[in-house]
Amino acid sequence: MKIKKFGFIIVILALTAILFTACDNTSIPAIQTTPTPSIIEILPVDVIDNVEPHNFILANASPEDTVTGLFSNKFARLIYEISGGAMVVDVFHNSQLGGDAEIFTNVGVGQIDFIIGTTAPQVPTISTLAIFDLPNVFPTAQIARQIFEDPAFMDLIRAEYQAAGYKLLGFADQYYRVMSSNVRIETISDFNGVRIRTMENPFHLAYWSALGASPAPMAFAEVFIALQQGTIDAQENPHEVIVANSFYSVQNYIIHTNHLFHVIGLITNNANFNNLSPAQQSVIIEASNIAIPWARAQADTRVQQRIEIIKASGSTVLELSPELKAQMMESIAGVYDMIRESVGDTLYNALIDAIERHS
Repeated sequence: MKIKKFGFIIVILALTAILFTACDNTSIPAIQTTPTPSIIEILPVDVIDNVEPHNFILANASPEDTVTGLFSNKFARLIYEISGGAMVVDVFHNSQLGGDAEIFTNVGVGQIDFIIGTTAPQVPTISTLAIFDLPNVFPTAQIARQIFEDPAFMDLIRAEYQAAGYKLLGFADQYYRVMSSNVRIETISDFNGVRIRTMENPFHLAYWSALGASPAPMAFAEVFIALQQGTIDAQENPHEVIVANSFYSVQNYIIHTNHLFHVIGLITNNANFNNLSPAQQSVIIEASNIAIPWARAQADTRVQQRIEIIKASGSTVLELSPELKAQMMESIAGVYDMIRESVGDTLYNALIDAIERHS
């Protein structure tokens, strides 16, 4: 087993080096790969007739001006349009109905209809979702997105959600999580002792500890003040979050660690979905099939815009050298062992095989 793991890490490093030197109302459509976002933007949606009225609640824990917020609004608008106005989704952004974990729990008991959120806070409920905590596992965003449309892998993930009472409609993303810091990172030793805020996730903590940093879980609401006052040196989030919360204004460097691909899932309650009529289910699946690739396209566009905003502020954006990336992968091999033990060989190997197929 270990041979496969280390062989895979070598493949990741090689790829990184290369990159451094892309119905009707009675039949429920399958969740599928949809047209390219540019086509989606110019084609009108098909209205499904005779849809029974229904009101839904969608909640997220992100500001409205993020990919998560835009994705939420797009999905809600599509539900309304495809249903001919019969189905209405009320969207609550920015933790109005609780944080990610609380919203996810309330979707599970049927009190909230939809969540759009990342997988890390869902791990306490569905432990196998720690597969997405494998650090630096996706060589490119394009490969990650291809895997999220690959039935050989995604059928396993959907089954994990279903076993816990959820229905996964699909994954979009906010591109990669990166590090912002007041410590310049150019060598592996530069990580030593850096006080970095992370989510309270054992695999995230293990990752930063393996690099020599001092990870410190902290409530998100406290992060800006802690950075400003020097209580912590660094934090890690997608560019979207760094800009939306002005973290760049109190950080000298944005370091493109790209350590995690920030997956955002569109999830509903499985039993509640099954209790809807076939026409209502069709509306939800059609809306998700359109909204997901649209959100991915937003992520690509907005990450470049956010990088320009960060640079214009005077903060320095740092790319890691291939040598440093190789040293980091060597340092974190134990984290792969931890996650493999947690999620099991079947799911772990399914992801590794999918990455190798799409690379």
